[in-house]
Amino acid sequence: MPPGARIASSERGTDALRVQWSNRAIVSAKEGDPAMVSLLFDDDAQALEAFLTEAFSERSIRDLEDPLLHEGVPLMRQAASAVIRTAALMIAHAVGPLSESRVVVLAGAGNNGADGTFAAAGLASAGAHTTLVAVGKTLDDEALVELSNSNAYIVALDEQARIPGVTAPRNAEERSAHMDEAMVELGKADLIIDAMTGIGLKGALRGIPAEIAGLIGETEGLPDRIAFPHGSHIDDSRMVLAVDTPSGVGVDDGSLPGPYIPADVTVSFGALKPCALLPPSSYACGQLVLVDFDFETERSAPVAEVMTARKSAQSIRLPRVNDSKYTRSVLGLVTGSQRYPGAGMLSTLAGARSNVGMVRYIGPPQLRDRILQILPEAVFESGRVQAWTLGSGLPVVDPGQEVASDDGQASRIGEILSSYDATGSSPDAISQEGSGLPPVVVDTGALDIMPEHVTSLVVITPHAGELARLLQARGEDVDSAAIASEPLRWATRAWELTGATVLLKGAITVIVGDDGSGLPRVITVGRAPAWLSTAGAGDVLAGTLGAVLAQNADNLIAHPDLMPDYVAAGAYVHALAASLASESAQFGWSLPVLYDGDDVQSFSEDLTGRLTSGSASDTPSLGHPVTASDVIDALPKAFSLLAGLYDDSPESEKPDSADDRPSPFSSDGDDDDDDVIDDGGVDKEV
Repeated sequence: MPPGARIASSERGTDALRVQWSNRAIVSAKEGDPAMVSLLFDDDAQALEAFLTEAFSERSIRDLEDPLLHEGVPLMRQAASAVIRTAALMIAHAVGPLSESRVVVLAGAGNNGADGTFAAAGLASAGAHTTLVAVGKTLDDEALVELSNSNAYIVALDEQARIPGVTAPRNAEERSAHMDEAMVELGKADLIIDAMTGIGLKGALRGIPAEIAGLIGETEGLPDRIAFPHGSHIDDSRMVLAVDTPSGVGVDDGSLPGPYIPADVTVSFGALKPCALLPPSSYACGQLVLVDFDFETERSAPVAEVMTARKSAQSIRLPRVNDSKYTRSVLGLVTGSQRYPGAGMLSTLAGARSNVGMVRYIGPPQLRDRILQILPEAVFESGRVQAWTLGSGLPVVDPGQEVASDDGQASRIGEILSSYDATGSSPDAISQEGSGLPPVVVDTGALDIMPEHVTSLVVITPHAGELARLLQARGEDVDSAAIASEPLRWATRAWELTGATVLLKGAITVIVGDDGSGLPRVITVGRAPAWLSTAGAGDVLAGTLGAVLAQNADNLIAHPDLMPDYVAAGAYVHALAASLASESAQFGWSLPVLYDGDDVQSFSEDLTGRLTSGSASDTPSLGHPVTASDVIDALPKAFSLLAGLYDDSPESEKPDSADDRPSPFSSDGDDDDDDVIDDGGVDKEV
């Protein structure tokens, strides 16, 4: 596991709470008030959370496991034990005793195939009716010996297979017969263990694995299914357990390049792979189980990481005893238009409810009047702001079309964004040009007005269609479908072309920004429920995001490499508010269940809890539809919950809760100080 964050104190202007994000950790302290250094900054908790939320490339994984293999650590045995234990729990939940279950293991010739073969031997010896389908030319020798000593049945599919004691097909006709036999067994299976390919696969599946994936999995794209909470409803159909990664997914880039087998549960070894975090492949992983091999991940930089409640809370500016409305930050908005007035109203109201002291709205008189009716606190005079939100509700301009100027919004936005123009500048010059400028959120129609290249304190917030338009305008041949298929690739390309921090919206939102050394920093946010797909939600995000940036503007101006962190934190707040508003326990990504070989009992209890959460006696709430206005109404509660993570007071000193109802964001429904906002099964100590 990576080391925890350290606690330190540093002078940052007049801010009482010092918060400095780094690439892997957060340093925080409040001078003169040691009580403020709460469990929110506990080293062990942060180290565990990092282990559960950071993903590493295939090359890094190889480097991490090599020292252990040289020491003779039996990683393959440990992996197989975790697969056996997980499979047994899934069967106990959906079927009953192992002796009444039918298991089919799809095993390739590589290390993953060996893990699967060892697992097949263990399950067969424990009483499960087990069939192993060999999709490659060989099986691991040691694992095959164990399998041969069990009651498992082996079917070979490759005509060139050379597996001792197993009859391989001799021609196309026999191969077809063997495939038919395998499909019959797969059709009868209660559990399929997918160990066909591992992290070394590049590109789409080929040959027999591709054929099988096409027959029992998906040929392309995501399956059209109900968005149930992770781990629940796996017994509604044939269960699939993936070994390390589902066969057919893009391990390092999160893509779905061809046929693949969606998993209900994926058992990942040593550290998470990017496909477990990045869309769309993360949707194919199901409930994650992470097996701890004691990798020294601090030696490697993660490819991607997940924003969590803990890290989001560390971006919340808490009120000070000497605060004024100005010191609590001011957000400026140039949003809405005569054609889309609602966007201006939603973004402004969201910003006002997102922990700032004031919002300044700039726009046409008709829209100002409407905003005044719903937000009398809004200010309509120009003045200093700590962040801008621009462009929500501005009509999109087609290529060659003149920018609409009837209400003046486009020209106002253009004037502001001209200060962030870094087109043709060197990296050092860009840094100087952006010095002192407040961070700015560029939404919807303002994307067409934005200069060709800007500073990193600009964040753009497109969905796939809007990002396609932006990239097409910069010479890229891409459409929205391609972006949805490879969001990491195209979000990174947009960052390269524009210099802006990129927030690509989705069920799992992808943020790409500069890590401070010219390399991309990737953070995902998967906290939102599927109900958030509703009109105006993007306008609310723009206002919320602007407010979070405003309250951290001093840090951002001094340390622009923190932009991805604060952008992700703002997206997390927005997602959390949507969960509260919809009362939904479903969201795009959930934390893995930790498998520690020294504490198998805890793992069994944790995974069983996830699997049984869909039972009739404990049905997790799918929640209910929401509007963008509902999300705005929930924003203060979202900030309250995050700010509450700073509170270390004993339970006896806490005031009685005004609402004892279970909530979808707590780990057990109690509203006490042991609970944190549940990132999908987060341990209470995290």
